[in-house]
Amino acid sequence: MAKQTKKINVGGLLVGGGEKVKIQSMCTTKTSDAEATVKQINGLEKAGCEIIRVSVLDEEDAVAIKRIKDAIHIPLVADIHFSYKLAITAIENGCDKVRINPGNIGSESAVKAVADCIKSHKISVRVGSNTGSIEKEFLQKYGKNEYSLVESALKSVSLLEKYGVNDIVISVKASDVPLTVSAYTLLSQRTDYPLHIGVTEAGCYEMAVVKSSAAIGSLLLSGIGDTIRVSITDDPTKEVFAAKRILRAVGLDKNFVNVVSCPTCGRCRWNSMELAKKISAYVERFSKPAKIAVMGCVVNGPGEAKDCELGIAGAEDYCVIFKNGEITRRINSADAEREFFKELDLLLND
Repeated sequence: MAKQTKKINVGGLLVGGGEKVKIQSMCTTKTSDAEATVKQINGLEKAGCEIIRVSVLDEEDAVAIKRIKDAIHIPLVADIHFSYKLAITAIENGCDKVRINPGNIGSESAVKAVADCIKSHKISVRVGSNTGSIEKEFLQKYGKNEYSLVESALKSVSLLEKYGVNDIVISVKASDVPLTVSAYTLLSQRTDYPLHIGVTEAGCYEMAVVKSSAAIGSLLLSGIGDTIRVSITDDPTKEVFAAKRILRAVGLDKNFVNVVSCPTCGRCRWNSMELAKKISAYVERFSKPAKIAVMGCVVNGPGEAKDCELGIAGAEDYCVIFKNGEITRRINSADAEREFFKELDLLLND
């Protein structure tokens, strides 16, 4: 059961408090190039991104937020480090949330100035730590572990609370999967603020997806996490698709076509693997709860996929189509793909 965290508003989108886990990504464009940034954001939204973050490195980036906001439809988070003035400019230009690190944004008076601006514009803020930004006092006290990550993040939270900011999301990211899980588990025990979860610096596509699935999936199955980002050194659209698949795998998104298929073995005498790939690609466009099976052999196929609305299994020269575990048709293997797609279209367009 998911932990009931505080519910906050991010540009009209509710995060935490039992709301659906929100998918985030981050632009790879220079924010001051508003045209390219808008194009990337709209593409990410189409892929399923619900909250987008942009880097604010200079005044031009901060000012560009206004033009970007006018041309997009999802909440925008401004990511700022080292300059409280840039944070204030980004807020005044319409960002829905800021991601700051109070420890590096300047003096306490600078933090207060940002906090006052956050309150006056009624936006939210994300703070936290990762293994590269742990406060020195906690690093010396605990070393690099879940305790120093959590204490460092909570120090940032307490500083914002001191100046009246309470619409806060927290993160404690590491590139190490066990440490990420341990840190978020401890943080969840220590706070009721919503948590943004993910593995930082997860790497290139294949390993990043494995790391993120292990860490994010584990946390979500434990009821921890209100927003997620799958960090991948690649096109950010891939982050969004990976996040969607993680939510589906852990049962938090049921509005999709779930294709189950066996890995095949020596009993498989037809090209079920190729058909499974084609069907998986085809059903991506449908937002409809359904379960489809492509099984290698008729020995176990219909029985193993009894809970599927529609399935196919094969022998050497024929295939069977089954519905809810019961065989309804026997067809020639050469006709399997064409006939199964007919049945699939009838099911999905019903």
